[in-house]
Amino acid sequence: MTYAWLDLPAEAVDQAARALLGWRLTANGVTVRVSEVEAYSGLGEDPASHAHRGVTGRNAVMFGPAGRLYVYQIYGMHFCANIVCGEEGRAAAVLLRAGEVVDGLPLARARRPAARHDRDLAAGPAKLMQVLAVDRSGNDTSVIDGTGPVTVSPPVSPPGPISAGPRVGVTSALDVPWRFWLTGDKTVSGYRRHTGKTAAKPRPGR
Repeated sequence: MTYAWLDLPAEAVDQAARALLGWRLTANGVTVRVSEVEAYSGLGEDPASHAHRGVTGRNAVMFGPAGRLYVYQIYGMHFCANIVCGEEGRAAAVLLRAGEVVDGLPLARARRPAARHDRDLAAGPAKLMQVLAVDRSGNDTSVIDGTGPVTVSPPVSPPGPISAGPRVGVTSALDVPWRFWLTGDKTVSGYRRHTGKTAAKPRPGR
C-alpha cells in the first residue's frame, strides 16, 4: 500500500489534499469515501491555518509526524479532523470535509438521523466525524498503522475529475483555492463565503 501523499513537503499540501480524494476512511463500523478536502499549510503565507502563529498545545500535532489526526472542536459541540502531512517540524494538514458512506450505512443513519438523504450523511466536516463516531479522543492518533480509531485505505477505482475553489468558513485568505472536491459528486458540502460579520465566532480553520 502506498502513501506517497504523506511524503510531500509542507508547501505541497495542496497536492496531498488532491491525492486524498477517493481514499476511504474507516472508523467504528463505518467506511466513507472522501469526496471533499481542504489544504492548510501552516506556513507564513497561510493565515487561515491554526498553525499560522506557531506551535501551541492545541495545534502541536500539525507539526508532525505525518499520518496522524488533528482533531479539534468547533462551536463547543462538533468535531473536525485533519490528516497531518509533510515533513516533521513544518505544519501541514488536510481537512476532511465530506464523503460518501460506502459501508456501515445503517450505523451512519443512526448517528445522523436528521439527514434527509444518504448523500447528506457526511456532507460537511462535522457530519463526517459524526457518522464515523470520532471525537477529540482521536487527536494525535495514527491513520496508518491501525492503532487509532480511523484508518485510511486507497481508492478502489480512480477518483475521476477534481475541482478546486476557495476554502469554507475561514476569516483570512478567503479566496485561496485550496478546497478540492470530486467534480459532480453529490456528497460534497455547500460553499458559503465568509462575510466577516461573524468573525468573532469560532470557525473551522486548520
